[in-house]
Amino acid sequence: MSRFRLYDLNPEQQRAATHESGPLLILAGAGTGKTRTIVARITWLVSTGVDPAKILAVTFTNKAAREMKERIKGMIDDKASEITACTFHALCVRILRADAVKIGYKNNFTIFDEGDQLGLIKKVINRVTAKDEKLDPGLAKNLISKAKNNGWSAPQDDETVIGAVYARYNRDLLSLNAMDFDDLLVKAVQLLNEHPDVRDKWRSRYSQMLVDEFQDTNRLQLDLVSLLASGSPPNICVVGDDDQSIYGWRGAEVSNILEFEKHFPNPEVIRLEQNYRSTNAILSTANRLIKNNPRRRGKNLWSSQEGGEPVHVVCVPDDKIEAEFVINEVGALRATNQIPWEHFAIIYRMNAQSRLLEENLRRMRIPYRLVGGKSFFDRREIKDVLATMTCLVNPDDDISLLRIINTPPRGIGATTVQLALDQSAVANKSLFETLTSPDFAIEISRKTAASIREFGDELASTRIHLLTPGADVCGIVSRFINDSGYMDDLKRSCKTPEEALNRESGVKEILNALADHQNRKRGDIRDFLDELSLNREREEDKKEDAKGLTLITMHAAKGLEFPHVFLVGAEDGILPHERSKGEGTVDEERRLFYVGITRAMKSLTITHCRNRNKFGSAMSCRPSPFLKEAEGEGVLVESYEDIMSRPVAEEDIVTSFASLRAMLAQD
Repeated sequence: MSRFRLYDLNPEQQRAATHESGPLLILAGAGTGKTRTIVARITWLVSTGVDPAKILAVTFTNKAAREMKERIKGMIDDKASEITACTFHALCVRILRADAVKIGYKNNFTIFDEGDQLGLIKKVINRVTAKDEKLDPGLAKNLISKAKNNGWSAPQDDETVIGAVYARYNRDLLSLNAMDFDDLLVKAVQLLNEHPDVRDKWRSRYSQMLVDEFQDTNRLQLDLVSLLASGSPPNICVVGDDDQSIYGWRGAEVSNILEFEKHFPNPEVIRLEQNYRSTNAILSTANRLIKNNPRRRGKNLWSSQEGGEPVHVVCVPDDKIEAEFVINEVGALRATNQIPWEHFAIIYRMNAQSRLLEENLRRMRIPYRLVGGKSFFDRREIKDVLATMTCLVNPDDDISLLRIINTPPRGIGATTVQLALDQSAVANKSLFETLTSPDFAIEISRKTAASIREFGDELASTRIHLLTPGADVCGIVSRFINDSGYMDDLKRSCKTPEEALNRESGVKEILNALADHQNRKRGDIRDFLDELSLNREREEDKKEDAKGLTLITMHAAKGLEFPHVFLVGAEDGILPHERSKGEGTVDEERRLFYVGITRAMKSLTITHCRNRNKFGSAMSCRPSPFLKEAEGEGVLVESYEDIMSRPVAEEDIVTSFASLRAMLAQD
């Protein structure tokens, strides 16, 4: 039974839903009912007699596929199960399971997950590299993945180490009858390209194809869509928004949607511009910003909602005051309007920016959840740096030593560490004491003994400097980390430049916290570590499904919405990030800011700092150039000093005291 009603849609959504045949490009701006329109189109196709089994809807995530299936079922529950709604990778598995034998695999091939992939790469590296050659397995995996997604074949010669590893890895996968996740796309495209009979079979299976989030597709995914689209002209419908293309760093090509006509000639292009999420003040701010991107398909978001608060742009003295100001504003808004914490989100460019926010939320006992990332203090690089600090103060801390002894690689292998652990347990000594004892050195190779001696000497000499009264603690720790090669090793282990940027920022931020602690004369490095440990002990582990205010990066916020949003750190060098200027990706940074702005439903506050603390020193900051582009009607620009100098209304004082009493009552 169908519950589809055309009059529930606005005119543009109706046009998109009832498009009869041929290519269709739906440019769906933020908050314009994209999923609703896709579901309506599928429902309309079924209502006009299209066989549900011949409809294919492709999404990027399993969550999106499940949501689409549920919404389709809500419209046409009796035929919904016949429609194929799946991810790109799931579609490729279906294609390959039927005919992988045609490209040299058995149809019962194994799919390698990330762990399987890394394990095989490690074995390959051991086989093909000489003793004096080194290649990090994580780096090799990332390079191989990039090569496959860019369509680069493995080299036929062994002139480079990575080339030899790539070629051998591919051969070993084939001999094991296995494919990794990148292979699913690569091999499916290869199969459809090389075997017209297979291509015709799949084209005849699906007469209607719909692709969601088309702005996020890479070259391989575009090839797959082009090979499968059937009909003359092909009945291909893609939905997306070039203004929300923010994943170029992981291979997405915005040109796929900008140049859609090049791949599918003479499409009908429909723009969804009526926004059902935000106020016109928020939307006009977003419109003014994004029109500065030279290469885009013009859209102008608008809302039928009247009224709404202006967008607030606030300049604050520094990042410490920024965090305090934002958390206090959240508390005041909640108390005044009697709304739950879940209505608030604080959005930032990089994960490292969450530290000061988390500290203030904990101090104020405000419940929060992190989406799209771990708590700042639970991240790998933060634990590494804290373990390094602990070992510099106390090398006899076995847990911390085990974490850093070969991070970065120091020539002290797992077998050596296990031998030392066994002996330390028997002798009731610390691991460090056992490793550095003359007796232990006799039992291992000279090379390993020399590596241990060098590591021990570095710890000892740094510790002397560190514990000297008046020492520049942050500078000493920073030099030790850099000289060890940790930062280079950390970056090599990252899958994308974006991850490397976030992890590097995390290291800088924890060192900044150490410098801040020292400047406030709150004790030495031991006190700093104790304070962090006690704070973490008081906190229960927070999960993504926990209730509370949301802390989230701009990338992770895409597709979400919140009644009240605070965008922090809108400074040149953070947004746009400094690196984007040299790489020519400022347009993508502008799109990222646009995504952040369009998450807000009722209110939006954007903050930027005049100074930002870096390693204990205040560094001058400039406002993001994007702020000037977004200024105009509906935007109120203020300073922190102006806000704080205003007289407080009597009702606000009463509300504040009531809020404080309520918070104390929760203890």
